[in-house]
Amino acid sequence: MTQINGAYEWPAGKTSAFCFTVDVDAEAPYQWNLSETAPVALSQIEQRLFGPRVGIWRLLDLLDRYRIKGSFFVPGLIAKNHPDLLPAFVERGHEIGLHGYFHELATEAGPEEFARALDESIALFKSQTGVAPKGFRSPAWEMTPFMLAEVKRRGLYDSSLMGFDHPYTIDGVTQVPVLWAIDDAVYFRFTGSGQDRAPPSPQGGILDAWLDEWHVLHREGRFMMLTVHDWISGRAGRVRMLEKLLDVVTASKGVWVATVGEVAAHHANSVNAQRFAVPMRLPQPSAPLRFRDMP
Repeated sequence: MTQINGAYEWPAGKTSAFCFTVDVDAEAPYQWNLSETAPVALSQIEQRLFGPRVGIWRLLDLLDRYRIKGSFFVPGLIAKNHPDLLPAFVERGHEIGLHGYFHELATEAGPEEFARALDESIALFKSQTGVAPKGFRSPAWEMTPFMLAEVKRRGLYDSSLMGFDHPYTIDGVTQVPVLWAIDDAVYFRFTGSGQDRAPPSPQGGILDAWLDEWHVLHREGRFMMLTVHDWISGRAGRVRMLEKLLDVVTASKGVWVATVGEVAAHHANSVNAQRFAVPMRLPQPSAPLRFRDMP
């Protein structure tokens, strides 16, 4: 594979970029996974409902204090169940983006389901706010060729993949990449449902890791995509952790703090769109390895 060289070009006077994003999952993943025969447990649903009741408003107030505009990726079901959310995001100047309808997973929802979920979510966003979303983020950050083609067909940018640590173009779609290491759920998601593998991580160590990530990305002129969740980082201690991170990021010389949509628009209308363009690379199925056939 040919190496793509060259520095990423940010708007004049800016040397790096930072996005604050919230995946407003709330109760959607729980409802998607709820079996028709399983008893409904109140513990996890109440944890998740903390997000739209309390957590999301803490995060909005946090962004107001730092005068930052964020990007909120919202499943259609959450917009329907909590019709005050999308209008509140728009009223406070933030971006709203698509995040599935039921937070359905790419491995569990077929092509027709995905296309329908995309269109019904777009219609719901428009009916609640009058604003057409410009971007999509896949639940669980997984994409298929069909999904990418449908996103492209609707003229949306995508924020689900991780092929660079700055925006790029994949198969004609503007991609504003995410990173699991800068997602709060990896470290702090804990439901007490018996499915948790470990207790939540200490906040101090994660903050140090995120700051290390930021210092290097900023130094190299790259991009940091922070992703948090309403029901996880809307808790008091996590908000304090985010304050410490934002203290450093916003004080960094030359940083462009923007919405994902703003970054996507800059990429699409700059030399970066062609300079950092890659085809969709699909692995081919391999024949089973036969040790007896090896010399």
